[in-house]
Amino acid sequence: MGALLLGGAGRVLGLIELYALGAAAAALVLASILSVRRPGVEIEATRDLRPPRVHAGNSSRVELGLVNRGRRSPPLTAVDPFGDREARFLVPPLAGGAHHQGAYLLPAERRGIYSLGPLRLERADPFGLATAGRASAPATELTVYPRVDDLVPLPYTMGQDPMSGSDHPTSLGPSGDELYALRAYEIGDDLRRVHWKSTAKLGELMIRQDEMPWQGRATVVLDLRSAVHTDESLELCVSAAASILTASWNHRALLRLVTTGGFDSGFGSGAGHAEGILERLAVVGADTGSLGGVLASLRRGSGSGALAVVTTDKSADTDLAGPGRLGGRFGHVSTVVFERSAYDRWSAAQERGARRPEARRSTGNAKLVRVTNEDPFAEAWNRSMSLRRRVAR
Repeated sequence: MGALLLGGAGRVLGLIELYALGAAAAALVLASILSVRRPGVEIEATRDLRPPRVHAGNSSRVELGLVNRGRRSPPLTAVDPFGDREARFLVPPLAGGAHHQGAYLLPAERRGIYSLGPLRLERADPFGLATAGRASAPATELTVYPRVDDLVPLPYTMGQDPMSGSDHPTSLGPSGDELYALRAYEIGDDLRRVHWKSTAKLGELMIRQDEMPWQGRATVVLDLRSAVHTDESLELCVSAAASILTASWNHRALLRLVTTGGFDSGFGSGAGHAEGILERLAVVGADTGSLGGVLASLRRGSGSGALAVVTTDKSADTDLAGPGRLGGRFGHVSTVVFERSAYDRWSAAQERGARRPEARRSTGNAKLVRVTNEDPFAEAWNRSMSLRRRVAR
């Protein structure tokens, strides 16, 4: 552009010097373009995310590795884009066969699945007039799970679940084995399972049957209806659901996530099942489903374990009363209600000021966990669950 302007000014003013300057500028630009397009850069790049899955609020370490497969390379710039941001590094000249490594921290601020890359190696001329680059490493996905709080897990309850039990199963003797039943010896039984005390008392070989491994069951219903959410309340509810499920998973419970959008993970165990639920929570958005319909399906099904329903105070009274009618199906039911001050700044300021009394919403027989600006979710939940455990004892 500068060369054209100089050439035009030389023509208008009739000055040969301006023509010369324009020609020199054009030649410099052409030489710069040719210099950056010169072949010979053969650098292979690799990228590793450690870890590739993180919770919101944490960071992932990105490790880059470069290997020069050709002759000595010129100074380069490595550009690794991430969303609307990018990481840039200067790469010094590398001799043939040389290795170069670099690393940086990638902050994960919001849940989601993000694409990192592809990594580009850019080459610029000494005057900064031209730049050329090529992709050297493919894109990599970073999964950001919802933010998770440290919570007391949902309680183990008997309810109608034959696989659940108490927090402290009865043990037999110092070995800690859990005795389920005794039966007469049958051909082929392992003699190591003989219960010698009963054998001596009854006069025949008795085999001990240990109790089958037991697990609690935790069901979380997440209300994703757009009518009851703002952007902030949706994030808070998703984080709450992830926190409850993670706490129950750490307590070795079977997990189940149900959303108003029609998703139902079913009960499952194993790291793959838990990660699948968290990945689902990483990408869920508002929907137009029905909380009443979800609760009705749970009422028709076979109840099991403990249930937590996560919603906001924009839900209708009939929706908030719905979980309380599931007490006959589940041994424990909690309803987490995010009230307006928890996700609305104006209402939070009003709560800190006038502190007008709020009307209590009825949740029937379900345990109500009210979340406000002055009583955050983790504190309200842990207090409610700890109180429940003290009462149970």
